[in-house]
Amino acid sequence: MDTLITVGQLVLSLSILIVLHEFGHFLPARLFGTRVEKFYLFFDPGFSLFKKQIGETEYGVGWLPLGGYVKISGMIDESFDTDQMEQEPQPWEFRSKPAWQRLIIMLGGVTVNFILGFFIYAMVLFAYGEEYFPAENVTAGIAVDSLGQEIGLQSGDRIVAVGNVPFERFNDRIVLREIAINNARDIEVLRNDAPYTVDVDPKWTDVLTRYENKNSRLFTMRIPLVVGEVVAGGPADGAGLEKEDRIVSVNGTPTPYFDEVTDVLMENKGQTVTLGVQGKDSDRIREIPLTLTEDGRIGIGVAPPEYFYDTERQEYGFLESIPAGIDQGVSFLGDQFKAFGQMFAGNIKVTESLGGFASIGGMFGKVWVWERFWYMTASLSLILAFMNLLPIPALDGGHVMFLLYEVVTGRKPSDKFMERATMVGFVIVLGLVVLANGLDIWRWINS
Repeated sequence: MDTLITVGQLVLSLSILIVLHEFGHFLPARLFGTRVEKFYLFFDPGFSLFKKQIGETEYGVGWLPLGGYVKISGMIDESFDTDQMEQEPQPWEFRSKPAWQRLIIMLGGVTVNFILGFFIYAMVLFAYGEEYFPAENVTAGIAVDSLGQEIGLQSGDRIVAVGNVPFERFNDRIVLREIAINNARDIEVLRNDAPYTVDVDPKWTDVLTRYENKNSRLFTMRIPLVVGEVVAGGPADGAGLEKEDRIVSVNGTPTPYFDEVTDVLMENKGQTVTLGVQGKDSDRIREIPLTLTEDGRIGIGVAPPEYFYDTERQEYGFLESIPAGIDQGVSFLGDQFKAFGQMFAGNIKVTESLGGFASIGGMFGKVWVWERFWYMTASLSLILAFMNLLPIPALDGGHVMFLLYEVVTGRKPSDKFMERATMVGFVIVLGLVVLANGLDIWRWINS
């Protein structure tokens, strides 16, 4: 079921983006009197799952979910319809239109994706707002994971700034982004209430962007361990632990925070330990013996950070959400440009960042959460627009590149040249698709 939910989210998101992208080509083509022969979601080599002729256009759904297309008369594209190109140009064909009209037709898809990405970001903010933890509210600081510890952070640190960026909202992704994308080389913290600078080695740009670390955390909020619920049938069930009890020691070792409790429990897997437990409204500490599971668990759900620290929510009216959504989209695109720069500089390995449908689907999660679904769809829309603008023949950016050459020089590339260039571009794009999905398979085999 988890896999079906993930696949369902990916297919729905890509279907929305592909249809609207192709509509971005379809609409200006029709406005300029250009015939559109096909409008397809997914590719249909050999046969289609569904098709219906309406006027001059065949609308359909293909069986190969690698994208979609509109087949525009008189245009050299991935259909490689050379027979049509050998005939005399007709007034309704793409090749008969002025260069500026052809340029608008080719830019229509990415234009829709850019607008759609910004719009969805805005509507997510309008519908859900932004709930966050102000960093100043998290008075106990951070609990570091192994990566954060290797960088030089310590549990209990209170982060003040990453590079030149103030740490105002508690989120370890901010720290990761500033190090990996913006080359932050220091983290300002308060350690034991005194200012301290953690120097960040340049190697972390590469390490933090490796595929193996894509879901890793640098740190979490440091919180006490308070019982949120007692799991039926677990070691704690019947041992005397109650909801909202706080575990303050294990085997006599003080453990005021969750990370300290888990450290001691991991050292005593499968053994009997004595928990020092304090009730919510009591100063008395009870001692409760229980036997841990083989993986060091005691069978409880833990109270979330919201139990200890106050959050703030920023609400957006409709008009406020538009510029906020655009700002969010521009920031996201800026990070993508910077990431490409890091790749060209050799600081980020392309094979570590590249992923296919499995990698993309995993970002949606195994539970269908509409806020996350629309946020991911907005991000994918901007990525689709960005990638389609790359100057590779067979992509929109390749066609735009040759059209700009025509506009500037007044010379139109020959149909034979365009056919060969499109073939080369198609092979490059197909190779990238195979590589990306091959990497996913390789990672799955070695996981």
